[in-house]
Amino acid sequence: MYNQFKSISLSHRNATLAIREQLALNEAEAKSMMLRLKDFFDVSDVLVVSTCNRTEIYYSASTDLNEEIIKMLLIQKGVSDLESFKAYFERFSKGENAVQHLFQVATGLQSQVVGDMQIPNQIKHAYQWSADLNMAGPFLHRLLHTIFFANKRVAQETFFRDGAASISYAAVELLEGLMPNPKVLIVGLGEIGADVCRNLAQKATTEVTIVNRSRDKSDKLADELGFRVADFSDIEAEISRADIIVSSIVRDEPFFSKEMMVRLRGMSFKYFIDLSVPRSVSPEVEEIPGVMLYTIDSIRSKADEALHRRLDAVPHVREIIDEAVLEFNDWSKEMIVSPTIQKLKGALEQIRKEELTRFTKNLSDSELEKVERITTSMMQKILKLPVLQLKAACKRGEAETLIDVLNDLFNLEKQSEKH
Repeated sequence: MYNQFKSISLSHRNATLAIREQLALNEAEAKSMMLRLKDFFDVSDVLVVSTCNRTEIYYSASTDLNEEIIKMLLIQKGVSDLESFKAYFERFSKGENAVQHLFQVATGLQSQVVGDMQIPNQIKHAYQWSADLNMAGPFLHRLLHTIFFANKRVAQETFFRDGAASISYAAVELLEGLMPNPKVLIVGLGEIGADVCRNLAQKATTEVTIVNRSRDKSDKLADELGFRVADFSDIEAEISRADIIVSSIVRDEPFFSKEMMVRLRGMSFKYFIDLSVPRSVSPEVEEIPGVMLYTIDSIRSKADEALHRRLDAVPHVREIIDEAVLEFNDWSKEMIVSPTIQKLKGALEQIRKEELTRFTKNLSDSELEKVERITTSMMQKILKLPVLQLKAACKRGEAETLIDVLNDLFNLEKQSEKH
């Protein structure tokens, strides 16, 4: 099973946001994709991961289906230019590479912002989708639980998840500390603005309104996140209504000016968080009583400090991953001999039962119970050494030789056919 595990990956490393948006899958689409894979191919242990930064499909199959699965995904998403889109994908055709990649993705080593705190939950959601469709077998169950345990170690033993290492997340951390349950207005839905919205979506107590010059873009994001939308033409009314205004609009000169704030006199206390370069909020707005401004420089400084701490922790995170992968590899190798162990147990149990039937006809119930206990104990002791030797052979990479010997010695293939 280990050698059959494979994956395809489209991520921020090779594709722009515009490309990633076209191929992102929501829960319904991800489940539909998994069911189609099951209908068209002989696959198991299917996991579909889709975030704003990546769309990935993991699966187990005896043959390499990466090209077919990429084609199926592109067709499902309505892409007509298949050949040009194929170039954006990474392919992992060896089990060890696919497993290592999933570990790195799930811990945040492959994230656009190193140590992304959302990725463990996103992987858990993907795992739940697989479980819902009965497409997570013993291999995937064990792999994901090993990853979750490694993630717990990363959180407890390193600084890899400390602080807000992205501008958007640092902005959200800042506004959370300004006041309880604020009304937040997001102006501008470029990459940073959209990221702020997605981070805010995790905060159930925050009321968010989004405004963008393109209403289509704001409507689409609002549908995804459950936010309120307002027209750009109503921007001044929305400023009056909001407690915190987060701006990431692109302009040559500030959009939010002192004159605008004077025009909106009678406002309550306001906070501006300016994430634009060049600045979209004039520094002069702070001359208005009750208005405070935070610029991208102060937020970036906080994010950079957190990012340095995370980068310093990367070697320790890699050590944790290597230990977890090694443990999982040992388990996977033992899975190879599990059928042989079960056949051997079955063959010996059949011999035990047949012999008991022959020689215990005249025994009383108490005598029969004693014989059952004795023979069962003998069988377990006989099995112990072959099982230990099989598991040791797995670690040495010599399991196949011992499997053949046991099959010949106990005629296991015939025994399994017979019973």
